[in-house]
Amino acid sequence: MGEDCFICKKHKGELQTSGTVIYEDEYLYVGHIDSEGKPNYLGHLMIDLKRHFPTLAELNPEEAKALGMMMAKVSKAVKETENAEHIYAVVSGNAVPHLHMHLVARYPDTPEQYWGPFAVYDSPNARMGDNSEVIELCNRIKTFLETNLYE
Repeated sequence: MGEDCFICKKHKGELQTSGTVIYEDEYLYVGHIDSEGKPNYLGHLMIDLKRHFPTLAELNPEEAKALGMMMAKVSKAVKETENAEHIYAVVSGNAVPHLHMHLVARYPDTPEQYWGPFAVYDSPNARMGDNSEVIELCNRIKTFLETNLYE
């Protein structure tokens, strides 16, 4: 684990972030992105790998399977619970060298010029919310994951 790694600290409970944990197991941690006290774009989720390593190239087979399955499950949950029409998936690794996947919802009322994983934030119709709304969204997704089998 990286002692100064934001994601490792979040997993150990040393940092408070927006929302609540959606899912956690030995490989993955799923939660909402944190906007450091500013309004959050509702539906920007993070799937973090628990093991500290920087890129997709270091995934072991178990982690790769877990990540792929979770991407599909969480994407379906966001489409169903939040009425998203599209889910963007992005791994950049530029700011934090700990593998994490961004899943960003695009909603039906988003003008086409704002399509894209981070362009949606600038849409005049962007769904922004405070931490209580993020918690509600996290709980809806968590409940969906717990009550819908996905084989």
